[in-house]
Amino acid sequence: MPHRRGEEKPGTAQPDMRDLDLVEASFVEGFARCSDPTSFLRLAGVPFTAADAARRQLHLLRVEIGELTDIGSVVPLLGDQGVRYAPLPGRMTSRRRHLAFVYHDGSQTVRLDFGQARALEDISDQQGDSSLAP
Repeated sequence: MPHRRGEEKPGTAQPDMRDLDLVEASFVEGFARCSDPTSFLRLAGVPFTAADAARRQLHLLRVEIGELTDIGSVVPLLGDQGVRYAPLPGRMTSRRRHLAFVYHDGSQTVRLDFGQARALEDISDQQGDSSLAP
């Protein structure tokens, strides 16, 4: 969700979703420096054991934070004759961070972004709930 000031009409954004990109950026900065990652996750509202919309039980395995630097571009050639690579000038390079929460659903891993992880139903205290799919 890109942060664009002035695009939201007053009162239209849900309070939990307002400025989510800025909250996510602050999470990345703080998580990298925190002394207790589990407490930091609790403060951020990221559940360790959760249920998704399909009622699958998910268990948090890891938090992945990566950095990407774009240094070139690829442009398709006319007539479907391949692509052309062009390195970017220094001022046009860009750096990005990505954040993923990796959960396991009993059979495979599931990668969620910050908003998706926070939207999960926290069932950490209901570990024995039999109404959830394994």
